[in-house]
Amino acid sequence: MKTGDLPQNPNIRRLIDRRFDSFKTWSGKLEKQITHLRGKTPRQTGPEDVVLQNSEFETIPVDRYYDALEGPELDTLRASEEILLPEDKKWPFLLRFPISSFGICLGVSSQAIMWKTLATSASTKFLHLSLTINLILWYIAIALVVAVFSIYLLKVILYFEAVRREYYHPIRVNFFFAPWISLLFLALGVPPSVAKTLHPALWYIMMTPIFCLELKIYGQWMSGGQRRLSKVANPSNHLSVVGNFVGALLGASMGLKEGPIFFFAVGLAHYTVLFVTLYQRLPTNKTLPKELHPVFFLFVAAPSVASMAWAKLKGSFDNGSRIAYFIALFLYFSLAVRVNFFRGFKFSLAWWAYTFPMAGAAIATVKYSNEVTNVVTQALAVLLSAASTLTVSALLITTILHAFVLRDLFPNDIAIAISDRRPKPHRKWFNIRNLSSEYSKDIEHYLKFRDSEEKDFEASVKPPGSEAESV
Repeated sequence: MKTGDLPQNPNIRRLIDRRFDSFKTWSGKLEKQITHLRGKTPRQTGPEDVVLQNSEFETIPVDRYYDALEGPELDTLRASEEILLPEDKKWPFLLRFPISSFGICLGVSSQAIMWKTLATSASTKFLHLSLTINLILWYIAIALVVAVFSIYLLKVILYFEAVRREYYHPIRVNFFFAPWISLLFLALGVPPSVAKTLHPALWYIMMTPIFCLELKIYGQWMSGGQRRLSKVANPSNHLSVVGNFVGALLGASMGLKEGPIFFFAVGLAHYTVLFVTLYQRLPTNKTLPKELHPVFFLFVAAPSVASMAWAKLKGSFDNGSRIAYFIALFLYFSLAVRVNFFRGFKFSLAWWAYTFPMAGAAIATVKYSNEVTNVVTQALAVLLSAASTLTVSALLITTILHAFVLRDLFPNDIAIAISDRRPKPHRKWFNIRNLSSEYSKDIEHYLKFRDSEEKDFEASVKPPGSEAESV
């Protein structure tokens, strides 16, 4: 017998071939997904250089994010899941730099607007505030926007697949509006000493990317499928609506009419649907976390900015503006009194995006106090402004602490490294102990032979009777 006993057991041989080919395919795909910087091949990799290869990933359905991740921001891996990149090693900085970093720009630039409003409003003149604070905050905000924009642009160029995965993430996708909203904030908060008026062409340039994003996002909400609104609704969706109202406010400030009204109408329609969807918490909606979180302050952002935008469009803080403002004020206090619900959550950069709703409510209160000037409205304006400033200051200190002391501000971004398929339960394909010792030795020889990449199968199997001859 030339081929030994193993070929006479086709079931065992098929099992061996199937398992080995499956292992070879999987390991080859994983090796391509985990590569190195500077164009190194997979065989040249070292533990410190791990990157995500662009061409090896498929579009991940939204259900995979829900299945694989958990937490208020869908950034924590479930215990039953695995990721494509090594979790025990620190990844390159750009891979760890999330789109939610633009929340810092939102927080600081909104502070520049708030301090400009406090310094120039008639109802807060008793504070005797200088526009110097606005000027300093505005320059800091510009520096932050330039820095974050530059870093994320490098990520787009070098690790486009990681950016694409963030775009398909049901929560991260809303932060793609944050860069453009930050630019709108900078335009609204520009100090009078820098520019008294801005050219209307600037408004069209900044609103174009917001319009393009909305065509995509709102179309998905309406057209159904896995990314319909009832499926992906979460409080961070307010970011996609706030851009409309901020754009309307800036456009009206520049003297424009039709464009700001258009964006205000689009924002109002989608905010109404979003508000109802989030408020009633549909039983089929899996994205809303059970825990309350500072993300819920985004409920306050849209009506606050909408009240100011409508006042600018109409020329006065009329009943329409007051209705939107009172809605924002009620939501603000209904969340603020539940302090205990905001405890026990780890810090993340996404928290910065929850600061500009507080600044928006403070600015709207200052505008309202200009129309209804009394001790109550003035005190409320000062109180909300102080709360917003203290929150931003606390987050700034916390961010610096995590960045330079704890050095954990940018942990491995698990959300971009989940597998595109649900992991299969581990099953042993056969128990080698249950086989005879002769078959075990033959299989061991067979596997060693396959690993050596030889062509001749017979060379890996012992000839019959070899043991008898040796005895």
